[in-house]
Amino acid sequence: MNNSKTTASTAIAGVIALGMMAASGNALAGKPGFEKCQGIAKTGMNDCGTSKHSCAGQAKTDGDAEEWVYVPEGTCKKIVGGTIKQAKK
Repeated sequence: MNNSKTTASTAIAGVIALGMMAASGNALAGKPGFEKCQGIAKTGMNDCGTSKHSCAGQAKTDGDAEEWVYVPEGTCKKIVGGTIKQAKK
């Protein structure tokens, strides 16, 4: 009886872990309807990491060419200094 409870608990934990991995993968893929726009972030207002740091909110200067923020699709090319961040290959 105790062994079946352990097996069930392990299975439930596995399903939860898979769901969390899928959710985090979607978060990394981007936001539907938005694009990553580089070169326009204000100090401390970037949306994610770069080669200089790993977290959002750590941009050290305004307009750093590597820092980016999400903007609605089609907006980045309309902003002076903005370039669309290309996906890593």
